[in-house]
Amino acid sequence: MTGGLSKAETFATLPPPFPDDLRSQIRAIVASRPDHKLVVLDDDPTGTQTVHDVPVLTTWDVATLRAEFAQPGPCFYILTNSRSLAPDAAFELNRTLARNLKAAVPTRSGFTVFSRSDSTLRGHFPLETDVLAEELGPFDATILIPYLEAGGRYTIDDVHYVAEGDQLVPAAETPFARDAVFGYRHSNLREWVEEKTSGRVKAGDVVSFSIHELRTGSILAKLRGLSRGTVAIVNCASPADAEAFAMATLQAEKGGGRYLFRTAAQFVSARLGLEPRPLLTASDLGVPRVGGVLIVVGSHVPRTTEQLTHLLNRTGIARVELAVHSLGDETIADAAKQVNDRLRAGEDVVLFTSRQLIAGADAAESLRIGQRVSAALVEIVSRLATSPRLIIAKGGITSSDLATKALRVRRAIVRGQILPGIPVWQLGPESRFPGINYVVFPGNVGAPDALTLVAQT
Repeated sequence: MTGGLSKAETFATLPPPFPDDLRSQIRAIVASRPDHKLVVLDDDPTGTQTVHDVPVLTTWDVATLRAEFAQPGPCFYILTNSRSLAPDAAFELNRTLARNLKAAVPTRSGFTVFSRSDSTLRGHFPLETDVLAEELGPFDATILIPYLEAGGRYTIDDVHYVAEGDQLVPAAETPFARDAVFGYRHSNLREWVEEKTSGRVKAGDVVSFSIHELRTGSILAKLRGLSRGTVAIVNCASPADAEAFAMATLQAEKGGGRYLFRTAAQFVSARLGLEPRPLLTASDLGVPRVGGVLIVVGSHVPRTTEQLTHLLNRTGIARVELAVHSLGDETIADAAKQVNDRLRAGEDVVLFTSRQLIAGADAAESLRIGQRVSAALVEIVSRLATSPRLIIAKGGITSSDLATKALRVRRAIVRGQILPGIPVWQLGPESRFPGINYVVFPGNVGAPDALTLVAQT
């Protein structure tokens, strides 16, 4: 398939969404199982972009997990940042985490696992779901749901799309599919599964839940009838679609079904029955009036570069560019000094990597280059001598590494979103700057002026 579709025309051909408001019913089921947790293993921190008032852990030793299982609330995230790792390291991380979860969960409690990954299909699939199934299974099915409303990611007739204005562009025809590490050729998710599993799972064997089935409420029997080990995909084009499928999974689990989910961020809020919350304002955040805002931009996707250019052209923000081609002690020290000087003067400052993407000869080398760049940003932020009044981190790997390595975050609370798909964390008391607001800005989310709007807000 080539070319895009009109979003308005395509959506007009779909049956109307399921008419019932299912969120209150979902919350009732969740509340009826107070000892059951939804555990979201997030391969970068942008997976919190649809939730609020939910904790995020950055460590996963047994004692930490046991303490979190004892906390009230139906859900917690574990930030693994595994998307930044080589396959062997991602495998070991997921295996260790799965074993720690089994050791930490109370005897009478249970948990459902979401392997949260990118809505544009980048990440370690099927590696991560394979190891989780091996350690935590058996599961009746592994279910893929990459739909994300805020990012304009829709799955219709099994084809996954990225919305660009009114155009629905098949995902394989976007820059995301040319990712040096996680690239792919197919937009049809059944074919994508066959591609990513190297033919182990054939496209014809992948079960598809259609939008028509979701919108007529005829999915529960099909879900319960899946053969053990099935891979299934879910078409979604509205929050109501995700909620309809979430309701079916909860009902199936009450009857003994066990499922492993590989999802984008949207399905987490659907599964919790969360009501939409208004976007956060400066007043909500309680940001201090004095001091400078620090923005760190590490992502290299075209959308990030477009947003950075808008910020630089439309504001007088102080800027510090980190030359990726010449990373060394002197370059890092000079950038750290510039950032500190600006913050001490009470100025807002943006620290950004040079925009020329340097790719390696293969996926492994590209990962190593990305890790060196991220390490340089971490070193600069680690040298902060002045607390910013707010930190904005642009890009999944960037925001994860800064949080865990530079800011020493072990537990944070997701406060909500400052723009659709852009979460704000409040950092815990153990962190470098306790209580500070930390904006986790995905690289591939937002209009061209989104970074400017967040900074101004």
